Amino acid sequence: MSVAPTADWVDPAAMLRDPYDTYDRLRELGPVVWVPPLNRYLATTFEACRAIETDQETYSANVSGATMTRAFGAPPMLRKDDPEHAAERGPINPVLRPKGVRETWVPVFRRNAETFLAALVERGPAEADLNRDYAAPLAAQNLADLLGLRDVPHEDIRRWSHAFIAGIGNLADDPELWARSDAAQREVDELLDDLIPHYRAHPDGSMTSALANSELSDAAVRANVKLTISGGMNEPQHMITNLVWALSAHPDQADPAGWSAAFDETVRWLSPIGMYPRETTRDTVLQGVDLPAGAALGVAIGAANRDPAVFERPHEFDVARPKRAHLAFGSGVHLCAGHWAARISVGEVAVPLLYDRLPGLRTDPRRAVRWDGWVFRGLTAMPVTWD
Repeated sequence: MSVAPTADWVDPAAMLRDPYDTYDRLRELGPVVWVPPLNRYLATTFEACRAIETDQETYSANVSGATMTRAFGAPPMLRKDDPEHAAERGPINPVLRPKGVRETWVPVFRRNAETFLAALVERGPAEADLNRDYAAPLAAQNLADLLGLRDVPHEDIRRWSHAFIAGIGNLADDPELWARSDAAQREVDELLDDLIPHYRAHPDGSMTSALANSELSDAAVRANVKLTISGGMNEPQHMITNLVWALSAHPDQADPAGWSAAFDETVRWLSPIGMYPRETTRDTVLQGVDLPAGAALGVAIGAANRDPAVFERPHEFDVARPKRAHLAFGSGVHLCAGHWAARISVGEVAVPLLYDRLPGLRTDPRRAVRWDGWVFRGLTAMPVTWD
């Protein structure tokens, strides 16, 4: 047992540009490192992150002062432990099971993909941006349909999602970011003032209907709709662009028969969610490191998914690598509820359709790509071209 090493050299601004060098340096110091600029311990190895997720009695999701609770106005299921977490997740599980997603939602996902692919093609190979013209609006529209947010423009879903994500990632307590998040919170609450009673009177197969017709409080329904707006758009949006970006850089690995493997390798290599918080409930020892009760922890799954102790050549993209579990969708009881919807909407519909319709799809070297974030990370600009 030992005291956690300190990394006071960590630069949050540099991590926004690219966190992977920082992750490597932190991992070399030990499995758990105290990072003063972030005011928290970061767990950066695969085993440390997995150990946290398998012991919710010691490492609680009910984090004091959590930015997610602040952004949503109340704690969603991701900031609760069982049995409260299970009670809030239970109503949406049937909507998001693989069989239900394929039978009910794949036709919707395909219709939406066709719509935004037409918009991408209309932009043309000299001006198209995959994030702006396809990934972001498609993820937003799919999410609006899954949630049953009737008549809400996809632009509003996207704006709300970005505002909530900015709030969740606002570790520096920037008042401008809180103002954006607060505005989104008010707008979504106004929408739910109408939708919650509507779905109680007229239930359907959407997630909001399932939540509204459960035994959950209105506050819990609202918080979990906002949770879904944030993560439910962020991960599919970034997975579309990340996957195309990865295959553009490795064209020899673009095998239409291997979309499932390509999806898994991309989500490991370029994790859309880089870190989420936990808090210790008691004095404990994590991977040989002493931690006090009430310690703020960051589960850095972006680092864990490139841990060389678990993944051979972890910084390389290789769709043929031996299949093994990663942590991109979390683990344990908090495994992302929507991971099947993301896999199917992206890996079986959105990306295969792009490669089927746009021969030679690739990033456009004449225009710059732009990455941003480390708590949530993805491409904010991705110019593409095709033959």
